[in-house]
Amino acid sequence: MKLPPAAVLLSTHSAMQSRSSILLDYNVAPPNLSTLPNGSLFDTWRPRAHVLPPTGQVGDPCMHYTDPATGLFHVGFLHDSEGISGATTDDLATYHDLNPNGSQSIVPGGINDPLAVFDGSVIPAGIDGLPTLLYTSVSYLPIHWSIPYTRGSETQSLAVSSDGGRNFTKLAQGPVIPGPPFAYNVTAFRDPYVFQNPTLDSLLHSPNNTWYTVISGGLHGKGPAQFLYRQYDPDFQYWEYLGPWWHEPTNSTWGSGIWAGRWGFNFETGNIFTLDTDGYNPDGQFFATLGTEGSNQPIIPQLTSIHDMLWVSGIVSNNDSVAFTPTMAGFLDWGFSSYAAAGKILPATSQPSTNSGAPDRFISYVWLSGDLFEQAEGFPTSQQNWTGTLLLPRELHVLSLPNVVDNALSRESGASWRVVHRDADTHTVTLQTLGISIARETKTALLSGTSSTEPSRTLSTTTTVPFQHSPSSKFFVLSATLTFPASARNSSTLQSGFTILASEYESTTIYYQFSNESIIVDRNNTSAAARTTNGIDSSSEAGKLRLFDVLSEGGEKVIETLDLTLVVDNSVLEVYANGRFALSTWVRSWYANSTGISFFQNGEGEVKFENVTLSEGLYDAWPDRT
Repeated sequence: MKLPPAAVLLSTHSAMQSRSSILLDYNVAPPNLSTLPNGSLFDTWRPRAHVLPPTGQVGDPCMHYTDPATGLFHVGFLHDSEGISGATTDDLATYHDLNPNGSQSIVPGGINDPLAVFDGSVIPAGIDGLPTLLYTSVSYLPIHWSIPYTRGSETQSLAVSSDGGRNFTKLAQGPVIPGPPFAYNVTAFRDPYVFQNPTLDSLLHSPNNTWYTVISGGLHGKGPAQFLYRQYDPDFQYWEYLGPWWHEPTNSTWGSGIWAGRWGFNFETGNIFTLDTDGYNPDGQFFATLGTEGSNQPIIPQLTSIHDMLWVSGIVSNNDSVAFTPTMAGFLDWGFSSYAAAGKILPATSQPSTNSGAPDRFISYVWLSGDLFEQAEGFPTSQQNWTGTLLLPRELHVLSLPNVVDNALSRESGASWRVVHRDADTHTVTLQTLGISIARETKTALLSGTSSTEPSRTLSTTTTVPFQHSPSSKFFVLSATLTFPASARNSSTLQSGFTILASEYESTTIYYQFSNESIIVDRNNTSAAARTTNGIDSSSEAGKLRLFDVLSEGGEKVIETLDLTLVVDNSVLEVYANGRFALSTWVRSWYANSTGISFFQNGEGEVKFENVTLSEGLYDAWPDRT
């Protein structure tokens, strides 16, 4: 998904003028927000600890890399449909704009990209040892999987930075990949992702440390696909097409589609990387993250009808041509507005990893779009003067789940996990899936504020119990473990979790529900502003998480504990669970006193809440900005 024109977005100067000219009262009911002056809502829902530009519209994350000269990690993103902006970080918590006012490092307007610059990926030491960007240069619009493709619309071009990533200068030449493979009727051909892999080197008899790129798209009438190329010369001027690395039939699914959505009609923003249980490993298991377009027959009603943000793992073979075959797949983020993830290897030698002692890792950022995917006609975009954010950086790794009871729940086919070992003596299995967790440095910073704990408690009937200490602001992290009785497995009514951002006028409830094995974010009463202003979406969202039967230390069969972490950054909610689940969404509360938290339970069943910890305040991710 690329950004629409940004004509409605204001300059930083005009936004600051509007912000100082009106004083909003968050103790009374909101007016129709679209009638307010431009820029007047700038601070109302703006997050504090996330990556987004000073003003304007953030889009796909891209152009990440570790600068070998400084060890700083660079994070990039599409900005206002006018190119790619970026920032650096030495701790994955605080960021520094590369250019004043967050202006772009590369913009459209060259001979290869007269209309647009789409996503790109960086070779950290490329041409002349400098950071080298391979990006999609756009010469014709519109481009969409549902309409005929115009030849020459998307090509892949190079740009080089000699000033630490502040500017990427386009090479004075034509594209290095001038179009899709011959005679392919593509739906798209964009978002090149560069990577190295010794397994591919061996299978393809490539020189060691060859660079590859996967380009996302699809074929009309046949389905989504990824196209694989490899570096042909030391100067990266020629790229050899190796074939359709992976493709799926049109709008098909992994298994029944319950655990991994639909493949849709077109792939976008594909990343290829290899992982083990510690993080990145060049000899590890193959994984990909990808966006799928056109998923118009959702399996779960709450899921998106336009796109899904997925991950997939599989094996690579070379029978006449190199090919990727999935072995498991799932959602990288279940949120309706979560899309277009992009990541990069963060080596142990980088500044963030050196400071924290972390090993080589793969760090991924997901885009939380604003009112774009909600198709929210009437959203007060001009009044807010910013749209969307990147979600917190995530470490991806192989997650092992031992001591899982060997039964139908663990053996389900077409799932987001696979069985890798069976213990015949204990009748248990070890499962593997993708581990998804907040980057360790980021999490440490999030938890550095004032902390408090709630006493453990057991709830057995429908009730809402207020916290003894609720936060004083809308910036906090809440974590807890929930233990369910064996009877919960067959419950049609049991719902347990927390109500947050609560007052007498609005609230959001996050709970686990066994009847459909889902974490639900009930947003029906989230925002009083949704009752006065069009375009503020308040529909509930959901994501699937199976809690397996496991053997306790005493050898008893019990239901896996739910380990829940909620990050609330003003209007941004990120839900993490059990090291393998993420769902992110918007929670745009209005009233100043909508800060209450309560234990929530609905239905019968004794549920124990333990390790309930609240950390308040969060940190300022942008200390240099005024």
